[in-house]
Amino acid sequence: MSTAFLYAATRTPFGRYNGALAEVRPDDLAAASLTALLDRTPELDPERIDDVILGNANGAGEENRNVARMALLLAGMPVTVPGSTVNRLCGSSLDATIAATRAIECGDADVVIAGGVESMTRAPWVLPKPSRAFPATDVTAVSTTLGWRLVNPAMPAAWTASLGECNERLQQAHAISRERQDAFAARSHRLATNAWAAGFYDDLVAPVPGAELTRDEAIRADSTPERLAGLKPAFRPDGTITAGNASPLNDGAAALLLGSADAAAIIGVDPLVRIAGKAAAAIEPDKFGFAPVAAADAALARAGVTWSEVGAVELNEAFAVQSLACIDAWKIDPDIVNIQGGAIAIGHPLGASGARLVGTLAKTLREGRHRWGVAAICIGVGQALAIVVENCSEGTS
Repeated sequence: MSTAFLYAATRTPFGRYNGALAEVRPDDLAAASLTALLDRTPELDPERIDDVILGNANGAGEENRNVARMALLLAGMPVTVPGSTVNRLCGSSLDATIAATRAIECGDADVVIAGGVESMTRAPWVLPKPSRAFPATDVTAVSTTLGWRLVNPAMPAAWTASLGECNERLQQAHAISRERQDAFAARSHRLATNAWAAGFYDDLVAPVPGAELTRDEAIRADSTPERLAGLKPAFRPDGTITAGNASPLNDGAAALLLGSADAAAIIGVDPLVRIAGKAAAAIEPDKFGFAPVAAADAALARAGVTWSEVGAVELNEAFAVQSLACIDAWKIDPDIVNIQGGAIAIGHPLGASGARLVGTLAKTLREGRHRWGVAAICIGVGQALAIVVENCSEGTS
């Protein structure tokens, strides 16, 4: 078995729903991230790229089913480079990353680009196809932006509740107060604001051509627990989840350059981190927010690492409540989680979030000189993915 490494990472700024990236097609967003990644590794001959694997959750529209192939062609990559698109909902780009590492580890590839894209703004409405021509009844257009659609009536109703309702149930099960959720959300905005001000994202984020956006659009520098406390519950009249302590709807793309140990000579740069362990986990669909607990524990076990050795964690903040539930279950120091801000502030364009986590984690480990890091993400319908990476730089602890 070979070993897989991360050599470079980039992403677009994440735009608000109907915001600065609303006019950019998802295939163009993905192409922008691929172009930026290649710009960061000028010695790499694109002909040497064995595959491009991108994640995407809503592929029914302008993504044209296989957005990876569309994007690499739009980015001007050689027609001999193949492309594949995977869909594991919110975990799609982390799934793409895991698929890329497996190809490298098996010796099927030396250089693979992984990542993902989502334009939640441009997700289409869909209609069920009628069983016969010219139905006499009305047909409802269904948004594909987020959550269940065209649900199979055989699926238990408890499983097909809204994502917010599922997390209200999680809140009740774990007794996580509204105050803790709002404080966690305000922290996300504060840390993201600080990270941008300190220049952390300057070499990770590349602007999208034709769009006037250079930073993540959803970050609110003035967010405080007191301001968040004034927001009304979004899913239950007496609930705790609001628009302020959950991730927003977003547009964006991210890309990672992965390769074998020998790929350093092809790419022309040294690796950033080694892919040390990875895992998928599943749970009851309505408990999806808690699924990262099992996924991260399994990934650490496969890497031969314990939580006490982990220096940084990137956990996707789908909701503050599920993030806090996972942190509590792992019994880790919250201060090592999402040091550069999380999805509540930065945004959660479904198909791109996993790759954002990995790129951010790699840089956080190197700047903090930590040896081990974990990236984990919850996934609708009761799944999660996690990956463990090891800092390749010397002098880590």
